Amino acid sequence: MRVGMISPYSFTLPGGVQMQALYLARALRRRGVSVSLLGPCDGPPPEPDIIPIGNSLFIAANGSFAPIAFDIPAFQRSYAVLRDQRFDLLHVHEPLVPAPSLAALVSKRAPLVATFHAAGGSAAYDNVSPVLRWVCNRLDWRGAVSSDAAEMARRCLGGTYEVLFNGVPVERFRQVKPHPTEGPTIFFVGRHEPRKGLAVLLAAMRGLPADVVLWIAGEGPQTELLKRRMATDQRVRWLGRLSEEEKISRLRGADVFCAPSLRGESFGVVLLEAMAAETPIVASDIPGYARVARPGIEATLVPPGDTERLAEALRQTLLTPGDLVARGIERAEQFSMDRLAERYEDVYRRVLA
Repeated sequence: MRVGMISPYSFTLPGGVQMQALYLARALRRRGVSVSLLGPCDGPPPEPDIIPIGNSLFIAANGSFAPIAFDIPAFQRSYAVLRDQRFDLLHVHEPLVPAPSLAALVSKRAPLVATFHAAGGSAAYDNVSPVLRWVCNRLDWRGAVSSDAAEMARRCLGGTYEVLFNGVPVERFRQVKPHPTEGPTIFFVGRHEPRKGLAVLLAAMRGLPADVVLWIAGEGPQTELLKRRMATDQRVRWLGRLSEEEKISRLRGADVFCAPSLRGESFGVVLLEAMAAETPIVASDIPGYARVARPGIEATLVPPGDTERLAEALRQTLLTPGDLVARGIERAEQFSMDRLAERYEDVYRRVLA
């Protein structure tokens, strides 16, 4: 079985959708499925089985900025690759996002499987035209990473959706050596934009002991502003963009992982990664997170935007993480990427039957 797996987001930039595609492709290959990835790349592809279709631009979407290739040449290159490769099946992530995802739907060179990721409102979905609804009727199977994502797609496009949650490569996270620390350490990774809540976490740092260190990975439109705001606080370490290996190493080394997002998370895959890394979690109590890390069981959840509650939760978790790690490991196993790959292979075979 030759599968073409498509991400509309750049494979060379960090992001949940493209990492899920990379992890899923690796797990499927271990099961004997031939998978090639297709999508934008800003620089050399990070893996040999990725077919680049051009560079990306950051476009505002869902309260964030997404690295997509939406120009006509990218659509044409995608169309040509799909014509020449002759895949047995196409698996499209975020099918309404240009250009490679839409090219797959328009050309339909093979049976189409689609995974919808977005939840919580999206201009792309809310403004779907009758033409796009018709194009989506060409899908042979529709899936979503959460019930919220399924509901949003159903509201805009109609149809039925099977929920297959995101996964995490548990064994991969256990193989990486933890990064050394200088004291009690909190780790944040994500795009530096308002909805991710980094400003809330930085404000909470004022209520934490002087020996607590904060590692901040990623970058974004708020980076320079927040750096200036925290210029005198030597506890804050700005790490910039990390490789996959570096991110996992920091996750494993940190004493607490913090995800203070305010909204717009359809599925908390980053929480699964922290669980797989055996790191206790403090996060916002938003639907996309609470379904993954159950309050008081696998994570400590606090009201989004509540600086004082966040500081208190971080302080308590640093002192007494309790059973969060052990329960988190068990939870991560339930969402292992190998299990997800098995379920998707079953979907592929059903569609091809």
